[in-house]
Amino acid sequence: FGNVIKNQNVQIIAMCDPFKNRREARAQQVDKHYGTTGCAAVADFRELLARKDLDCVEIATPDHWHVPLAIHAVRNGKDVYVEKPLGTAINWARILREEVTQRKAIFQFGTWQRSQRHFRKACEMVRNGMIGKVQRVEAWAPGMNTHDKGGIDDPKSELSKLHVEGLIPQTPPDGFDFDLWLGPAPAAFYSPARVTPDGAYHISDYALGFIAGWGIHSIDIAQWGLGTDNTVPVSYKGTCKWPTTRGIFDTLSAWDVTCTYDTGIDLHLMDWKTAQPAIAAYRPDCNHGTTFFGEKGWISVDRGSVYVSNKEWHWDKIQWSDKDTQLLASEQNNQWHGFIDSVRTRKPTVNPIDSAFNGDLICHLARLAAISGREIAWDAKSEKLIGNGDLAMHLDRTARAPWDKLIEG
Repeated sequence: FGNVIKNQNVQIIAMCDPFKNRREARAQQVDKHYGTTGCAAVADFRELLARKDLDCVEIATPDHWHVPLAIHAVRNGKDVYVEKPLGTAINWARILREEVTQRKAIFQFGTWQRSQRHFRKACEMVRNGMIGKVQRVEAWAPGMNTHDKGGIDDPKSELSKLHVEGLIPQTPPDGFDFDLWLGPAPAAFYSPARVTPDGAYHISDYALGFIAGWGIHSIDIAQWGLGTDNTVPVSYKGTCKWPTTRGIFDTLSAWDVTCTYDTGIDLHLMDWKTAQPAIAAYRPDCNHGTTFFGEKGWISVDRGSVYVSNKEWHWDKIQWSDKDTQLLASEQNNQWHGFIDSVRTRKPTVNPIDSAFNGDLICHLARLAAISGREIAWDAKSEKLIGNGDLAMHLDRTARAPWDKLIEG
């Protein structure tokens, strides 16, 4: 919201949310900012997307609504900024990719690290051979036992308390359309834990968990640095852990998955707790990051800085020549501003639909390998599992009626 309202090339004309108090409060903020009284507070997104004076939308809902809303928006002629991760079902994401491509809509994925200068420079260093031929990559992110609200297995933590209390059915508060919030997800009883950000991240009806919700950031940088936006690893194997206490959260609490590209490069995905011993051996500890290892050394990047094995590699002083790979720099080093620039110019964004789809697909396949305990083989051209056909159901979702029609068209 802050990035949108500060952009002088756009004007917010409506806020849409099933929580009445939230949409009205945001609409009032908008009117105060512009000195007007014209910002609409809308409950039903269909009313919003039918407006002819609306050019683009930002979709920042719980994960299970990302793709259905984006599909409907694109079909209504809107450009879309879609928060990460992309979604809960690969088949839904395929439909979105097809709609965006056919309609030539502008699509920006919410993996904003690509718009940060130091992430771009780190990936350029890798792409331009500073570490030599890449041998492997490590990517890690917080799991449920390295959560901001305390570990899921600590009964005294806020997250664990929310986990247990979420099993108690309650009555939805006045002014909240819970059925609309559920949308394509299965029917369920209301509890506050379901509709908080933490609940929406850690309940499998609404999300894949932090392996996607947080992990996609580190995976996205791995893909960008390797130059593999148009493909994914072809082999996946690993393990995972689940919450040990009984409660409402049922996504992975930890994971350790090795994903292998057809080039032989391994992408090692871990939650932070699993990754700590490895990363502490070569760089300052951080709950997220991506490290590229090559013949000549390594380069590692997180939201704080770039770390290198060779002190002579100064990321902030590098000047590339025209012959070097120079990745797309976002307007004002800001993902949202880059999106608006693309809406105006019709040029591709820093993270368009293909890279978003493939980054998200890695999350799905890594999770599938972890929960099944099997080695997963993937045909990157046909986008199908090789064998393990019984596991395909875990890559798909059946949308609840009538929202299935919204997706199918």
